[in-house]
Amino acid sequence: MSTPPPAEVPADALAAFEAAKGFMPTHEGLALHTAAAGAAARLPGLPLLEVGTYCGRSTILLAAAAREAGTVAVTVDHHRGSEEQQPGWEYHDTTLVDPEVGLMDTLPAFRRTLHAAGLEDHVVAVVGRSPQVAAVWGKPLALVFIDGGHTDEHAGNDYEGWVPHLAQDGLLVIHDVFADPADGGQAPWRIYRRALDSGAFTEVSVTGSLHVLRRTGAGT
Repeated sequence: MSTPPPAEVPADALAAFEAAKGFMPTHEGLALHTAAAGAAARLPGLPLLEVGTYCGRSTILLAAAAREAGTVAVTVDHHRGSEEQQPGWEYHDTTLVDPEVGLMDTLPAFRRTLHAAGLEDHVVAVVGRSPQVAAVWGKPLALVFIDGGHTDEHAGNDYEGWVPHLAQDGLLVIHDVFADPADGGQAPWRIYRRALDSGAFTEVSVTGSLHVLRRTGAGT
């Protein structure tokens, strides 16, 4: 496995990424941008899709790659927060709770992130649950980035819903992949192994917990 050379992130996008609320470390973000830029160049005109927007930190890097390639980044999220972001859990952020309804709402923060980055024209934000959106989606994708809920149910639904839309030679990127349960939840690891075991994917690179695979065959 040879790691592709990094694609340079525009200075404005990198600054916006580093300023945005979110969990992705910079070295993994740079790898995501490299994957997105490569996929967009190989499959011109096809969208780059992200499952799990949160406040838009990683969306910035997909949008920067889309801007460069003349395509669009699509990001899908219900914006009510994943399991670990709910009250009483480790990643709960009280500043993201809508005081009127008492629920998480990351959509306003995401919109502010995109506006600050100057990338609103290069992103289509879809507010909805991943399986429902995937069921009505009808266009091939150059890249699918799975970074949504980390239960087996949600990660499995994201995989089953979106991988069939990934074009031949497109990239499947999975975040928070940990072989050791002591390091993190196992649902992303299981869909990563499912992709490799299917025979339809070849691993391209590994950066921290970010794994990049290329579709080299049919199937899921």
